[in-house]
Formats: sequence, C-alpha cells, structure tokens
Amino acid sequence: MADSIDKHKRKSRYTTDRNAPGAFEGETVTRRGLMTGGAMAAGGVATAAIALPALGFALGPMFERTAPSTWQDVGSVDDFNPETYVPVVMNLVPSIGEAGKTTVYIRKFDPSRDTERNSDLPYVAISTRCAHLGCPVRYIQASQRFVCPCHGGVYDFEGKVDGGPPVRPLDRFYTRLSEDGKRVEVGDRFSVNSELERFSPRDPSEHLDGLWQYLYPSRPST
Repeated sequence: MADSIDKHKRKSRYTTDRNAPGAFEGETVTRRGLMTGGAMAAGGVATAAIALPALGFALGPMFERTAPSTWQDVGSVDDFNPETYVPVVMNLVPSIGEAGKTTVYIRKFDPSRDTERNSDLPYVAISTRCAHLGCPVRYIQASQRFVCPCHGGVYDFEGKVDGGPPVRPLDRFYTRLSEDGKRVEVGDRFSVNSELERFSPRDPSEHLDGLWQYLYPSRPST
C-alpha cells in the first residue's frame, strides 16, 4: 500500500529533489532546460515568420477578386477596328485625379488573328506600362510592335514579348460592350503569361507561372 502511494506521489518542483543534472539548490528549472526551451521558442518564432507569409501567398490567389469592379466608357464601337490600336486616356485611380490617368491601347478582337482562342472579351485593351520596369511603351503601326524606349523592350501585335528584357507580356484590361451595344467599356487590369492566360495584376519584372505566382502575389496597390 505504501509503495503504491509513493509511486503516485507528486514529484517535487525543485531540481535537486528530482536529481536533475546540473541542479542547484532552490531552483525549479535547470540552466540547461532554460536554454533548451529558449532555443526551441526562438526556432518556433523563426519558423512561423517564414511559414505564415508563405502560406498566405499560397492561399491568397484562392480569395482574389476576379470580376471587374468598375467600368469606364472609352468610346464608340465605331472608334475601334481589328487592324490597329487606338490610344485612349482613362483614369485608373479616380480618387487621385490627373495623377491616376494613363493611356491604354485598344482594338477590336480578331479571332482570325489573335492567338487567344474563345476569348470572352470583345476588345483588346493593352496597358502602356512595360513589364520590365514600368516605363511607358509606344505602339508603332508600321512595324506593328510595342516598343519601350528605356531598355529596348519589344512586344508583338498581341503584346507578347518579342525582344529585350521584359519577363512577360504587357498587361491587359477587361472589356465589354455597353447595354445598348454601342459603346466600349474598359474594366480592371490583369496580367497575362506567354500563353495569354490571365492572372491577377502584378508589378513589372514579376513572373506569373509556377512558384513565382506565390512568391510575387498580387497587391491592392498594383
């Protein structure tokens, strides 16, 4: 009976009573135990600092908004054709006035020429911001190329990279017709890869495919 009581007797809180290695009189935790616990806590914090952002980047695209939130009238359907781009000034950030304006190149979608098959967008609206470092590009009708004067970036008729340092095609905008079918409206910007697959907008110089889409997630400021 006494043996049973001794076995279930609560252990002492003092390290000397527990015969812990390196124990000192009156202490409840050894220096070794304190250092080990501190090292484990620091390791947990470091792991969380790396793992939590990575997890957020990985899960973030699942919750991204894909439907355009605003639409701007950019002109009559008669203003655009499938043969050339028409530069149109639109306001990307109305809240900051003139500073939010930019030029967008727009043309009618041509299923016989465009490589993006079964597109649901009636018009192609291309951003003038170079995908290298963000310099404004210019469309040259004679060569049917977009050219960046800063670092020699060249894009073809669809905005795909044709030369120079850009890492991806020019960004695009959602387009639609007005309810009466007489006006062209432009919505939010989106990024595309070399296959013209759509991604949430990214900053210049950021890749889109594979692991890159998690390392460089879309941000509200883009």
